[in-house]
Amino acid sequence: MGAGETGFDDAYDGTPPWDIGRPQRELVRLAEAGKITGDVLDVGCGTGENALWLADQGYTVCGLDASPRAIEKAERKAHERGVDATFLTHDAFDLGALDRRFDTVVDCGLFHVFSGEERVSTYTAELHTVLRPGGRCYVLGFTGHEPDHRGPSMTRAEVRAAFADGWEIENIDEVVFETNFESGESPAWLATVTRR
Repeated sequence: MGAGETGFDDAYDGTPPWDIGRPQRELVRLAEAGKITGDVLDVGCGTGENALWLADQGYTVCGLDASPRAIEKAERKAHERGVDATFLTHDAFDLGALDRRFDTVVDCGLFHVFSGEERVSTYTAELHTVLRPGGRCYVLGFTGHEPDHRGPSMTRAEVRAAFADGWEIENIDEVVFETNFESGESPAWLATVTRR
């Protein structure tokens, strides 16, 4: 979503269900396994919990989100915690304007909100622009497999189609996305893709 068209800014007046006050367990697992390397872009970072945790682990991290309110909260947290991370209000459909390259991109909950082949292909092309050759992109998004699921979701087929050109899909694993919903988590896909 472009910064001017974000429908999520109002969600940050309070605590949105995806803002759990800590990094996603799957992201921590990836980092602890040594799978996150070099300079990191956290696209759709929200209030920055994943980016802040990664920066605290020693990574150079840039978090971006289309929501100015989310970025304000992320910057405040970074200041309060004394963590060195960069946060930008920025359009995920214009990543090339960052004029930077990254070794790792993490997307925890952004890809699954996009609908329409054109929007998805634009987004993955922008990811390709900012990720160095051989760099990895990790996409975590809801599967929609819960009977009462009403929010955004993604399928394995959608991920495969989106990352068909210029990428190698290493795996798409079924995991959980931690939330503030009553259950505390939702079924999710974790896609690991490498830029060719």
